[in-house]
Amino acid sequence: MNETSLSLLGRARRPDDAESWQRLVSLYTPLLKAWMRRSFLQDADVDDLVQEVLLTVSRELPNFEHSGRPGAFRHWLRTVAVHRLQHHWRSRQQQPLARGASSFLDELNQLEDDASAASREWNAEHDRHVVSQLLEQVRPRFQPQTWEAFRRQMLDGQRPDAVAAQMGIPIQAVYVARSRVLSALRREAEGLIDHV
Repeated sequence: MNETSLSLLGRARRPDDAESWQRLVSLYTPLLKAWMRRSFLQDADVDDLVQEVLLTVSRELPNFEHSGRPGAFRHWLRTVAVHRLQHHWRSRQQQPLARGASSFLDELNQLEDDASAASREWNAEHDRHVVSQLLEQVRPRFQPQTWEAFRRQMLDGQRPDAVAAQMGIPIQAVYVARSRVLSALRREAEGLIDHV
């Protein structure tokens, strides 16, 4: 199978692909840290919990079966993170809880419900983060002009004819740039987010 035809998730699942696993770790570590920081933890605990989540993911990812349902990986990752946080808070039950920790425990319980506002917020934050990071990961694969035509059109919202006129390139080149970058982004994002 052609390596480039596999998504980042597909490649990271393979035990012999350390580079793709590291890219997945780089993709998710900032998101997990930001989310864990909201949980009334000290920085050292945040780092430990992120490592625990990533360790669980690395151990279980080869067995992860994507159901084909939108958000299956995102849901699975959220479940792993919630369970690690719940375990953390339960293990400290005898210690005084930080102010606001009980409301955070309520939020953790809400995260287990896919229909809750907390889950919808997690999903939206996850998708924004992943798209942003994957865009930066695919960017070096393209010539500066191709990337600029894509950026102006897709990220800045300019019309293709305006981009072509501003850049002095044929409008077809603008469409090709959009198509090539979106194709690479979709390939990388497959299984991680619903739509690109």
